[in-house]
Amino acid sequence: MRLRLLAAAAVVLASSCAAAQTASPPNARAYFINLKSGQHVKSPVLVQFGLAGMGVAPAGSTNPNTGHHHLIIDADTPPAGMPIPMDEKHRHFGAGQTEVDLMLTPGQHTLQLVLGDALHIHHQPPVRSEKITITVQ
Repeated sequence: MRLRLLAAAAVVLASSCAAAQTASPPNARAYFINLKSGQHVKSPVLVQFGLAGMGVAPAGSTNPNTGHHHLIIDADTPPAGMPIPMDEKHRHFGAGQTEVDLMLTPGQHTLQLVLGDALHIHHQPPVRSEKITITVQ
């Protein structure tokens, strides 16, 4: 009996953690302005964020068709419906920034932009760039 109650509580907790996703226009897209996959660069790497079909707004803003950038570094895209983690592999730009000078070690790195809503959750449909690979010399 106790085990069933714990299992039921875990299911309720997991389902309450997933949040409803904010709608985005179907033509919206995020992209890198100054970087292309396969490019060789030097650190620090200037990364410029592009966004089409939507506007940039600070984290917490609930204005329709807006969001803020997240840069995913050497990691998979976080699951939809869950807040994007905040760590060295998941950089948040909640003040509405559209570029960063990024210190990267020599070697290959993957980068991807993901637009998040007021609560750092993917939009629906997701607004993200393709994942690119760059080589830091």
